[in-house]
Amino acid sequence: MADKDALVKEVTPRSEDFSRWYTDVIRRAELADYSPVKGSMVIRPYGYAIWELMQQALDRRIKDTGHVNAYFPLFIPESLLKKEAAHVEGFAPEVAWVTHGGQEQLEERLVVRPTSEAIIGTMYAKWIQSWRDLPVLINQWANVVRWEKVTRLFMRTTEFLWQEGHTVHETEEEAQEETLKMLEVYRDFAETELAMPVLKGLKTESEKFAGAVSTYSIEALMGDGRALQAGTSHNLGQNFAKVFEITFQGRDKTVQYGWQTSWGVSTRLVGGVIMTHGDDSGLILPPRIAPYQVVMVPIPRGDWRETVLPHAERIKGELEARGIRVMLDDREEHSPGWKYAEWEMRGVPLRLEIGPRDVKNEQVMLVRRDNREKTPTPMAGIAEHVEGLLETIQQALFDRAVAFRDEHTQHTTDRAEFDKTLEGRPGYVVAPWCGSDDCEAKIKTATQATIRNLPLDPKPSTGTCIECGKPGEVDAYFAKSY
Repeated sequence: MADKDALVKEVTPRSEDFSRWYTDVIRRAELADYSPVKGSMVIRPYGYAIWELMQQALDRRIKDTGHVNAYFPLFIPESLLKKEAAHVEGFAPEVAWVTHGGQEQLEERLVVRPTSEAIIGTMYAKWIQSWRDLPVLINQWANVVRWEKVTRLFMRTTEFLWQEGHTVHETEEEAQEETLKMLEVYRDFAETELAMPVLKGLKTESEKFAGAVSTYSIEALMGDGRALQAGTSHNLGQNFAKVFEITFQGRDKTVQYGWQTSWGVSTRLVGGVIMTHGDDSGLILPPRIAPYQVVMVPIPRGDWRETVLPHAERIKGELEARGIRVMLDDREEHSPGWKYAEWEMRGVPLRLEIGPRDVKNEQVMLVRRDNREKTPTPMAGIAEHVEGLLETIQQALFDRAVAFRDEHTQHTTDRAEFDKTLEGRPGYVVAPWCGSDDCEAKIKTATQATIRNLPLDPKPSTGTCIECGKPGEVDAYFAKSY
């Protein structure tokens, strides 16, 4: 990678180097920057504004399904983490430890939160006494730390932001219902707000969350043909409840263990949006999560501050009255052409140009970021028109991403074709799999592709296992991933 401190002036074309393009766009559009802390990023205001809009949209959905927010400590005693063997084994390579407080060595090491099942489970054991205390439906917005060897802005960093929901239920059926309910919340959020089509499915045993009974995910396909795990929902069964003694008196007066779930998404979704929609000119933001949905560029000719700017300010007020987020860029040190390129780089969905001729004709020029379509539009009724156009853009981005995914999803029952197709980064390759961990591991070694997930409503397999030739159990979605 080039000098991380160098100012990014030109963006590498996607076709030339997708990874470099991705990093160039993030830095040039001022979403994030490298920090002095290895593997950690600084989320800049424009990038954080995108995350805030995501957070608000998802938080509404979480609360609408009956959950409430709380906050749990960043530090977890080593003894708590070690209680659940599979859990600690799964996270051990990524754990950051606190060994000293000031100059004094701690009697017990503390873990910097990689995830919160251990600390939350400990508290739930104190709070839950009876079936009347259930269900417990708590979510927290927090930061977590995982000591990653290879990092990439937003996609994989040592510290990142996320939400993690943790629930306890009276019955196994309720926990499973919750697990799938939150998976659907994530699907709706990703597709409605981010215009990012996803596949809902079940993770294989080898890919599931450490300590879970089962893990479900939403998987999105990025612009380079790699898959992104965009969110996960875990049915924890009674594994953690038994370890942390989360018990309650049941309706029949017997002491029972609770049934738990956990689920989360993170700031990697910002990276997912960039790689799903962006182009060689920079970001393309879905209107619902764009910090500015409209940028207004007045054309500075003649006495434009007296003739053009008042009309621009009036239109800005009309748009804002409808809840549209607007930037009026009336800076005189930059030309209109420079502003066009700058706001294209930042992915603003709609540009509104207004000059002396437009004022005379009582119209403005609207320019879409997604397809660069230019439309002269009357000033009368402009706010209503823009509102509708933003919805059109949102849907167009989703439809375009669905078409890309469909074009990059191939089905095969032939191993030679399977291997050939997986050269490069082709997207999803759907092929029969017998259900064996051994076959899954061999395919991964041979192709670097993993099973992203298994369909929730699988149809009969189309043939024999792509690895061993035994009868296929299910047609699995294979892809190279982030």
